[in-house]
Amino acid sequence: MAVFTEVSNTQLDELLSHYDIGQARSLKGIASGIENSNFYLDTDKGKYVLTIFERLNKDQLPYYLELTSHLGKKGLSVSYPIPRNDGSLLSEINGKPCSIAPCLVGSYVEKPSAKACREMGEMLAKMHNAVEDFHLSQENTKGSAFWLSSMPLLKPYIPERLYEMLEEEVGRQLELQKSPEYRALPSGAVHADLFRNNALISRNNGGEESLAGVIDFYFACNAPFLYDLAVTLNDWTIDLETGEFEPERSLSMLQGYNSVRHLTEEDHKLWQDILSAAALRFWVSRLYDYYMPRPASLLTPHDPAHFERILKLRRESAPEDLPWI
Repeated sequence: MAVFTEVSNTQLDELLSHYDIGQARSLKGIASGIENSNFYLDTDKGKYVLTIFERLNKDQLPYYLELTSHLGKKGLSVSYPIPRNDGSLLSEINGKPCSIAPCLVGSYVEKPSAKACREMGEMLAKMHNAVEDFHLSQENTKGSAFWLSSMPLLKPYIPERLYEMLEEEVGRQLELQKSPEYRALPSGAVHADLFRNNALISRNNGGEESLAGVIDFYFACNAPFLYDLAVTLNDWTIDLETGEFEPERSLSMLQGYNSVRHLTEEDHKLWQDILSAAALRFWVSRLYDYYMPRPASLLTPHDPAHFERILKLRRESAPEDLPWI
């Protein structure tokens, strides 16, 4: 469980005095996430999630909070900040910025069904449509600048063959980002980290899965919508042991997305490169967290070899073998 900041009862009561969500009954750390401290918060008025931001400061947070507030107002089932009594979306506890959101009903599912994957594709496309009138902008904090700054730090730790692979792929992606074709891709505010653990899935009495909502937008940024789709597909629709796409689930997600927001031939031409970019982003960040960890209660960094394997697969696949509509 990643809990970096502990919260006393006195601190919690003082925080809740600025909201109209009732008195605290319980606060329990959430056993997921490596960027923030997250807690289930129960009050006499309902269930909420308290997030304490460990890396982002109060000047960096408006983009993320305004984005989720914007999506919530569009009727999308996302974790959005509850305003304080003074209208602010941001609070402070224990000297760190924080926010409170409604607790969405649902749970993490390790291997979502094809139906849930289709619904995730539809949701992703709806989110992309919804940000057409969202005017704030934010660079990808785990994009090319992060790759370049991380490389010299990682070089002493990783084998030479892996460093050469990293250097080659970063160079390829930097050239891609300069191209007119890349710059012409439709883009806007995207989640950029929509893994299975950032979505909640509910089950009916028959066990059928449905997407309940999307959480944790704190890597959101402005990027091509196709990149956001690639990030999600690379996590939701693969064999977790091999990294290979599972055809039924990957096609379901793509069809769901395409039913709401049409994918184009221009998207298809860059698909392999964008899938590789999505894998590279998480390979670099996992390498960084693995070799340069920071203290946290019971925190175990993710294995970087998982996305090393996925990147190799995406690069080595024939384009026609990659899933598409």
